[in-house]
Amino acid sequence: MEDQLIIEGGSPLYGQVQISGAKNAGLVIMVASILADGVTVLDNIPRIRDVNVILQILNDIGVETSWGEDGSLSICPPSGRLKSRTSYELAKKLRASNLFLGALLGRQKEAVISLPGGCNIGSRPMDLHIKGFQALGVEIEIEHGYIYAQAKKPTGACIYLDFPSVGATENIMMMAAKTPGLTVIENAAKEPEIVDLANFLNSMGAKIRGTGTDVIKIEGVPELKGCHYSIIPDRIEAGTYMVAAAISGGEIFVENVIPTHLHPIIAKLQETGAYVEEAAQGVRVKAGEKILPVDIKTLPYPGFPTDMQAQMMALLSLGEGSSVIVENVFENRFQVVDELKRMGARIKVEGHTAVVEGVKTLYGTRVKATDLRAGAALILSALAARGETVIENAGYIFRGYENIDDKLSKLGAKVKKQ
Repeated sequence: MEDQLIIEGGSPLYGQVQISGAKNAGLVIMVASILADGVTVLDNIPRIRDVNVILQILNDIGVETSWGEDGSLSICPPSGRLKSRTSYELAKKLRASNLFLGALLGRQKEAVISLPGGCNIGSRPMDLHIKGFQALGVEIEIEHGYIYAQAKKPTGACIYLDFPSVGATENIMMMAAKTPGLTVIENAAKEPEIVDLANFLNSMGAKIRGTGTDVIKIEGVPELKGCHYSIIPDRIEAGTYMVAAAISGGEIFVENVIPTHLHPIIAKLQETGAYVEEAAQGVRVKAGEKILPVDIKTLPYPGFPTDMQAQMMALLSLGEGSSVIVENVFENRFQVVDELKRMGARIKVEGHTAVVEGVKTLYGTRVKATDLRAGAALILSALAARGETVIENAGYIFRGYENIDDKLSKLGAKVKKQ
């Protein structure tokens, strides 16, 4: 994570930006490809660091992968068994490595998964995943940092999630797709990435219905076939550029988005005084005369996404008045506060609540990205700040944003990577 981004603030951003495929849909769909017989071809997969790590894990367990000249990704599992154990060294690099549990159990009824790593944004325990797998007939032991899972006679079941966890919903869906009988997930996550995974699995021959609601029904099938599939656009990348228009005082047309996925973000941006217009293939955002204070509570979809909370905090730190942000999803999401304060922001944190008192100006300085979305928030603050900002640990940002330095430069930002 030694990379640095250097940004000279004060340039309003203008133009249009093409949004890449969704990180959180792409990663799980890449993993789910091992459930299929034959080759799967995926379009719109972003070329980001997290994708590279998933590719390394796929290769390590015996899957062939290759990029096409058109940017598509081919994934070809062997006809025989895959290695059941994922590498600790690779798994600790990202949270999504835990998704191999459901995919390997669905494919070959056993898996040994290293407990995952990723951004330190709070405890994201595996208990809901494990509870779901046990209901499907999986025997699980946790020893020395590994989850040992084996399903001798898996069968469909009714599973109630105490919290609508995205990862647990995805993991259970993948195993259930090839588990005999009917599996019902109640209080399931409703995120667009869940719907995309179901559409992908159904394209391979799965029988899944109800995604986008809190009850998902999965009828297990004996086999799935490789297919050609295109990933949805990344709503969090889109939201980040929408905030970039508002915070820099510019106007950006954000292309290749599904506007309905952005409604919680659009609503809050409009409350801050920004002008937002939806079109068929994009969203136009123009900065308002001033930034108005708003209150935000993060919630599972369709609530306001926790992955956009830090970026909105950056915007509201320049608001005319006091905003309150309540973080209901991850307890360590306020790590960015100390870095924003170094730039002159006035923010007080108590427990899950941050009170943001707007200031007239932020000032460039040396700051450090503590996680992916904190890094994005620091970029946004740097765009609006007076003087030069050096963002250390920028490697976190490249985990989830494709070519962010190039995309910002084309919009008129003064940014360089080193």
